[in-house]
This record gives sequence, C-alpha cells and structure tokens, in this order.
Amino acid sequence: MSDAAAPTADDLTVAVATCGWPAGLDRCLAALAAGSARPHEVIVVDQAPSAEGSAAVEGRHGIRTRYLAQPRLGLSASRNLALAETARPLLAVTDDDCEPQGGWVAALVAAFARQPAPGAVTGPIVVLGPQPPGMHAVSLRTSLVPRDHYRRTLPWDVGSGANFAAATAVLRRHDGWDERLGVGSPGPAAEDVDLLYRLLSDSVHVRYEPDAVVAHDRQTLDQRLRSRSTYGFGVGALCGLWLRCGDVYALRMLAAYMRMHVAGLAGAARRGDRAVAGEHARTLAALAPGAAYGLRARPRPRRCAGAEP
Repeated sequence: MSDAAAPTADDLTVAVATCGWPAGLDRCLAALAAGSARPHEVIVVDQAPSAEGSAAVEGRHGIRTRYLAQPRLGLSASRNLALAETARPLLAVTDDDCEPQGGWVAALVAAFARQPAPGAVTGPIVVLGPQPPGMHAVSLRTSLVPRDHYRRTLPWDVGSGANFAAATAVLRRHDGWDERLGVGSPGPAAEDVDLLYRLLSDSVHVRYEPDAVVAHDRQTLDQRLRSRSTYGFGVGALCGLWLRCGDVYALRMLAAYMRMHVAGLAGAARRGDRAVAGEHARTLAALAPGAAYGLRARPRPRRCAGAEP
C-alpha cells in the first residue's frame, strides 16, 4: 500500500489470539472466511497449542492462515508476535471469543481509505447470538455514530482491543502492546486502552467506524464478576504506569474511572440491585492495587514518550 493508493483487503493481516480454545478459534476463522472481503492472511497465536488448535486453521475455511505456538506470555505478547510476523501494511486484531461480522474487513479497509486517513481504527462490539440463561454480555461498544479522535482523551471512550486495527508502521513506531498489561500478565487488563492512549498522546488519528462490527461471546456470572476486578486492576495499573512517567493526565483518567463506577454503585444501591452494586464495588476495590503495581513495575524503553508533564 503506497501513500497514493487506497488500501485493499490484501493490505490487511488479521491477528487472532487464542489460548487452547479450538472451538472458539474455529468459529472466528469461519466468520472471517465468510466475510464480504477477506484479509491477505490470518495469523493465529496460540498460547496453549494443540493438535485441535492446529487443525482449526489447516485450510478448513479456505482462508490463508498461519498458526504460531507461543509460551504463555500473555495477550500482549501474542499481539506483538503477530505484529513482528506480518508483512502487510495494516494489522487488525480480535480474539477467539469473538465473531467478526460479515462486513468487518471491508469496513476497516474503507475507514483507512477515507481521508484524512487514520493511523488506527476501532468499531462496535455487540453481543453474540441469543441470550442463554445465566450468561451475561461484556465489553460492549454500541455507538452508531462515527467519530475521529486526534488528541489525548479517555481511551476507553475510543475503543476496545477485540475490535482494533492500525497501520503496522504506526504500531511498530509505538512499540506495540505493553506486555506488563493484558490477560496473562501481572497487570491483567487494559493493554488495549493503554495502546490507544499512547497513540492519541502522540496525536495519531484514531477513527471509530460504526460499520466495522465484531460480536463478542457472553460470560457466566462468575466470569463477569472476576472480570470486574481484572478491569479495575488493569485501569489502575495503566494509570500507575503513566503517573510513573510524570503524566498528570493519568490522574484525570483515574478520577474519571472512579466517578463512573461510584455513580454506578450509587445507582445500583438506590435500585436495590445488589448484583450490579457488587460489580462496581469489585472494580473500585481493584483500582488501588493496580495503581500500586503500575507505579512499581519495571521500566519499558520509550514508555514515557509523549507523557504530559
């Protein structure tokens, strides 16, 4: 893809992170293969490799796929391996518990082609399939309003990691995903919003494209409750890492996240909804330990570039 040429689907690699769930991986690949446009290739990074996982990618869906085994180093390490391996100018990422909708690849490519061309694109995350008993939606992004972001803002308002794409050169210039954050790391979430924050802090144009839709699987109640603590810890860690860099905007992020969940807790208490109140309480309780982790975590080269004094 040259600067003068509009990108096509052949310019795009899709990376799918998995950890020993062949059924979910198979469903995700089938959805990509059935799309109105197919990417140049799919790179699957499996941190619990198996014969079943390998079989899920071996030509069953008629889409070019590479299967890479990796030790259990965490989600960010999986993303970074795919970033190192791709030779295409655009990289999109999703997960094995997601199903990209039929126009996802085409919509991403169209978003990169529309001027002014963005450095990264996010999109909606909707619930997958009908509501089974006892299952709960997570990580939804449902806005149908297109929006372009050019400067530092609350990164969770911009997008989420299950539906994200960027120019490969932009990702490499910003050192990809921070492996101290994300599932499987000591800071078990927020690797996606951390990357968005780094891009926006460096004035990278990020476009929210409503037509680029990914459907996300539901979770059990126990999984959802555990994820509340995980998300809270991750956001706390994110803010701690940036505070360590002297970035005072991290205090604004931390305060905004606390206000959001305090308001949710108060509203649930007024309604007598103990379950929802408990979710917000778990999130809030994890913020301080997460921030402490971020403040003491080992330095990462160039981490603090673009930090606001």
